[in-house]
Amino acid sequence: MSEPNPEPSSRLRLRITPHAETALRSGHPWLYAEAIREQNRPGEAGELAVIYDQKNRFLGLGLFDPGSPIRARLLYVGKPRPLDAEWWQGHLQEAVDRRRGLFGEDTNGYRLCNGESDGWPGLVLDRYATTLVLKLYTAAWLPHLNDLVAHINEVVPNDRIVLRLSRNVPPAAEAVDGTVISGAPLRERVEFLENGITFEADVLQGQKTGFFLDQRENRAQVEALSRGREVLNAFSFSGGFSLYAARGGATSVTDLDISLHALESAQRNRALNRSHPAIRACRHEMVQADVFDWLRDAPPRQFDLVILDPPSLARREAQRTEALGAYGRLVRHGIARLRKGGILVAASCSAHVSAAEFFSTVRRTARASRRQFQELRTKGHPPDHPASIPEAEYLKCIYLRMD
Repeated sequence: MSEPNPEPSSRLRLRITPHAETALRSGHPWLYAEAIREQNRPGEAGELAVIYDQKNRFLGLGLFDPGSPIRARLLYVGKPRPLDAEWWQGHLQEAVDRRRGLFGEDTNGYRLCNGESDGWPGLVLDRYATTLVLKLYTAAWLPHLNDLVAHINEVVPNDRIVLRLSRNVPPAAEAVDGTVISGAPLRERVEFLENGITFEADVLQGQKTGFFLDQRENRAQVEALSRGREVLNAFSFSGGFSLYAARGGATSVTDLDISLHALESAQRNRALNRSHPAIRACRHEMVQADVFDWLRDAPPRQFDLVILDPPSLARREAQRTEALGAYGRLVRHGIARLRKGGILVAASCSAHVSAAEFFSTVRRTARASRRQFQELRTKGHPPDHPASIPEAEYLKCIYLRMD
């Protein structure tokens, strides 16, 4: 993972368009294929490509990926310098240090490195107690896997590192999704703390890196709103919102999810926290059903707090309009399940749906219900999931009190 000597003839060199130069100098980390004006030779995945501006001056270094429309992911912009082991470890230490002071001893599950927004494009690193999960979103990192492991072990003490690969990254002999690539073997889920609540994370096969760490702040907000309320947690997954609501004094919590696997995970998480009096006292119900169908067709039943946190409804730009319609239907049916004075919590993790579009859809649907409502707040990314470029922004959540 070190930079070659300054000017070897074999180095992969890319000369880019003026528009791309402006974007990269302003901090955007992606160089698209169509923005490359000249390339001295074919490149291999993971090569360190030297990028030159329109006047043939050194601009920066990036990881080359010939199989992606994002042809290079920028690691460094500035004057030429070697990217040696000291640079890489310092670069990772900077990301880790940005989280310093964010969490107390009652939280040991959080993101240590958030891809492009931390200067590590196409790579995230999550902590679950003493287990680290490294997820790669580009094949360009695969040739550097051994070096990555060495740098992580140098900077972050751990018992093991688990490798997770995005669907677009083909497995290799030395890189298989859901395997331990460093440290002690692991054959089961790991447990970690979030604000004093114990959760399990399926780091080997679960969604994302094993848990939805990005919703931590919204879970805490739900806890603050739940006292004395009957709560419906739609798309409940492993029951995170439900446990916070129960600890916050909810009288009952209903987990609603189509996946039996998810509901069983929620049940295990509840068992992990049965020593907490408020969680033990809260009535708990599980319903396995399609959320859209249940909200629309189930027998009339109302709640004091309804949480709508679906998986991404727009995985591609072409699905954006359809997703906005689906969000509207969810909110309409969610509002219909709310008692007077009830609170709606609606979230979206669809990157192709902007915060402005999502919030507008929720507000418009609330107005169409002909009920008076008060907007309590909106929230975005938590501090351990920074979003420094528009493409990295995906999480948004809005809170409405319906009269």
